[in-house]
Amino acid sequence: MQPNDLIAPGQVWLVGAGPGDPDLLTRKAERLIAAADVVFHDALVGPGVIDLIPPDVERVSVGKRSGRHSKAQGSINDLLLAAARADRRVVRLKGGDPSVFGRSAEEIAHLAEAGVAVRICPGVTTASAAAASGHASLTLRGVARGLTLVTAHLKAGEPLRLDWEALARPGGTLGIYMGRAAAGEIGRCLIAAGRDPETPVMVAVNVSLPNERLIRGKLSALAFLVQTISDDDPTLLLIGEAVAGTHAPADLAAHVGLHA
Repeated sequence: MQPNDLIAPGQVWLVGAGPGDPDLLTRKAERLIAAADVVFHDALVGPGVIDLIPPDVERVSVGKRSGRHSKAQGSINDLLLAAARADRRVVRLKGGDPSVFGRSAEEIAHLAEAGVAVRICPGVTTASAAAASGHASLTLRGVARGLTLVTAHLKAGEPLRLDWEALARPGGTLGIYMGRAAAGEIGRCLIAAGRDPETPVMVAVNVSLPNERLIRGKLSALAFLVQTISDDDPTLLLIGEAVAGTHAPADLAAHVGLHA
């Protein structure tokens, strides 16, 4: 099969770019990038992944960083549709996995309504990559029987409305995407809803990239743990007994940085 045979003219692929490290791309994702005529990519797609786009393939940045969207979702939908109607081979690169807070359903619905074929190539989601970097586990027999992923990203002025009682129940791991700005509120609400203040927390910043930081502490200190993190740094919060990382090798201490 020739590379371009992977994508038919007028077809759109939503491709998971993973957390940033190009080595965490699936083999299929790399082949799809090479087969495209045009690649629309988010701001959170790692620079090493962007470098894999062939020089003769058009690159279109559509932003989508928390708090600073360079293009509205409706505009992105229209750009994808216009490229498909021009019989171009279209790849839409999304950080992490397209189906985890990637707004894939909106793009699929818009394209499908116009009769455009859409396919999805999954990617490594940031929670998995962060747990791997921290030698932690997202689930753990007898400790964490489930995993809950939520997002703390809000429109300006919106309150953070989550089912705190459900999220505070012990026996599971909680992964909160885009949680830096609301970290203090998240910690307070979880504790008020019954989560133990001593619950282990891992704050993962720039996951899988050379400037990755993993900051460990307790739920009661969550607001303090994020104080040194820039607004521009993608941040994931992992909360639960399974992420304590008690089996991490000794030489990981320098990597994980602050312990509270």
